[in-house]
Amino acid sequence: MNTSNDSESSAAPPPRGPDVECYSGYTYAQEPRAFRLDNKRRAVTQVCKRWREPAGPRFEVLADDGATYVLAYDEVADQWHVSAKRGNNAKRSGRGGSCAGFRDI
Repeated sequence: MNTSNDSESSAAPPPRGPDVECYSGYTYAQEPRAFRLDNKRRAVTQVCKRWREPAGPRFEVLADDGATYVLAYDEVADQWHVSAKRGNNAKRSGRGGSCAGFRDI
């Protein structure tokens, strides 16, 4: 008698979200420090805005590539989501180092 479950052993692992490194003091995901997107590590140079939604904390951040991103942590799924904001042309236009001047998605 075969006691192994073939459907479990051949199932692919669930897809992982992007890796986000964060400072966790009194709570997890208190402040993001870096994240990996498209196999590139991007350091967070500034947290522009932070807020909380029912699913978990959200952060608008400026990365070391001069672009602005939204990092969203889903507490129930224990998964991060990263999205670039529209208007991410900070390096091309010479505006680096500030969160000002970006529109919401």
